[in-house]
Amino acid sequence: MRIFKDLKPGTFDLHIHTTASDGIFSPTEVVHRAKEAGLSTIAITDHDTLAGVEEALAAGETSGVRVLSGVEISTRYGKKGVDILGYDIHRRRQLHETLSSLRDARQDRALGIIERFDRLGMPITLKEVQEFSGDGVITRPHIARAIVKKGYAEDVQTVFDRYLADGRPANVEKKVLTPQQGIQLIHQSGGQAVLAHPIYLGDDELVRSLLKFGFDGIEVWHRNHSPEDSQRYFQIAEELSLRVTGGSDFHTEAHRMGDFGAPTD
Repeated sequence: MRIFKDLKPGTFDLHIHTTASDGIFSPTEVVHRAKEAGLSTIAITDHDTLAGVEEALAAGETSGVRVLSGVEISTRYGKKGVDILGYDIHRRRQLHETLSSLRDARQDRALGIIERFDRLGMPITLKEVQEFSGDGVITRPHIARAIVKKGYAEDVQTVFDRYLADGRPANVEKKVLTPQQGIQLIHQSGGQAVLAHPIYLGDDELVRSLLKFGFDGIEVWHRNHSPEDSQRYFQIAEELSLRVTGGSDFHTEAHRMGDFGAPTD
């Protein structure tokens, strides 16, 4: 079953980022784009913060778009990054304060990455990175864009491939929670925990193991899931009696809001 039973296919997108983390559109702009795309329900799921939710809720009220309070929490299991989507967060302030330490760690990580680029002969400043992050959480894509703007690399993907991916010379490991801790935080805030984009884990047995940690659901549909992937994850959800959901993981104009392979009937 879907995580929100009253949502009709083709009318929602439950994985959207704003300038509160690494998206390029403000929460208000995101809501307006959702309206233009014909969506009636969206979820704001910024990385480790709910800072964009209040603005999006206000914009939703005036535009007629239902906005769900959400978050995407970064966790790690062994050497694998495991992202957890939290939906329908009731105690937003409590969760927001709890995640503040993670945001502080992201800032420290950003400064460490900037220092490593300086050592590699590609100096950038925090101010240059903040041209892309604004007042939001600084993430690796923001730093990559600053590197590209300085002319050190042709595009963001090249920056990641050569410098920022795990194990590359400019990367700094981030302080993260375990999946169990992430799930617990979401549940304590009155929300539901969903395993995000399982295709990124590259191991269906690992997916099955993680889902037994107390997840409420799994993101079956995602812009990087093939129809075969989605069908496979749907079957896993049915086997484990988990709810299913989907979203575009919208960040930029390159991502089509509302387009993530969900069935239309």
